Amino acid sequence: MHEDTINMEFPQCRKLSNGRSYYQITAPNAFVEVQLVGSKWFKYEFEVRQFPDLLRIQDMIQNQQVFLPCTLEEFYNIYKQV
Repeated sequence: MHEDTINMEFPQCRKLSNGRSYYQITAPNAFVEVQLVGSKWFKYEFEVRQFPDLLRIQDMIQNQQVFLPCTLEEFYNIYKQV
């Protein structure tokens, strides 16, 4: 596990740069995704154990690639549409 993740406060929120997925990272190995498919939002909850999935969470936390920070308020505004 990445050292920064151990001391990090949760939840952390991120979104994809295209605005079609929002994430609430609830623990170093768990997150909620709210994804826009067509005109409808869907919610998925993940508790990950596989190394590639843990790396994805690390990418989200570190704002890597297409993940951008967003506020908890911004996440909940989208979450309410599920």
